[in-house]
Amino acid sequence: MIRLYDFELSGCCYKVRLLLNILKVSCERVPVDFANKEHKTNNFLKLNPLGEVPVMEDGEVRLRDSQSILVYIARQYDRSNTWFPDAPDSMGRIMQWLAFGGHELMTASGARAVKLFKYPLDLPALQARAMAAFRILDAHLAGREFLEFGHPTIADIACFPYVAMAGEGGIDLKPYPNILHWIDRIKQIPGFTAMPGIPALGAVAA
Repeated sequence: MIRLYDFELSGCCYKVRLLLNILKVSCERVPVDFANKEHKTNNFLKLNPLGEVPVMEDGEVRLRDSQSILVYIARQYDRSNTWFPDAPDSMGRIMQWLAFGGHELMTASGARAVKLFKYPLDLPALQARAMAAFRILDAHLAGREFLEFGHPTIADIACFPYVAMAGEGGIDLKPYPNILHWIDRIKQIPGFTAMPGIPALGAVAA
């Protein structure tokens, strides 16, 4: 069984949990005490020298970084070959969004870290960069249901959490109607699971 070293409030950990739930793959969740910096302890650094969550173990395979874990899970467990199709052009188109989710959209994560966890970062700069990324994403989603191919892929999973939680970083999503529709469509995927800050469709955020 997959073992996932997990922090409930991490959008990066949530990406992994979400894909596993959609694909009906069981996992053992190992909570990491993020608030008390367990991820920076010597024991955890043996799992991931970068001191970050998530970390996934599947038999002899150990991976860090949510994007790489999404690739592994899709290739290993998606029998439909739709979440990360193996045609070279499909893989390339999806990988560019994994990079976008792991770089440009992490500015929204940074803004959220400032607002929720009091990280000493430049909030206005992070918000401005996140909104620039949102404009790109919103424009791309015009006339599309999902980021690529007309069906959900790990591209959508990789980009979804910190966009959906943008409000926790003080960023209003109302100027981005295509993003709002995309968020609702993802919430309708069978197997979708909520997390704090991302309620199920029709539910009211706490």
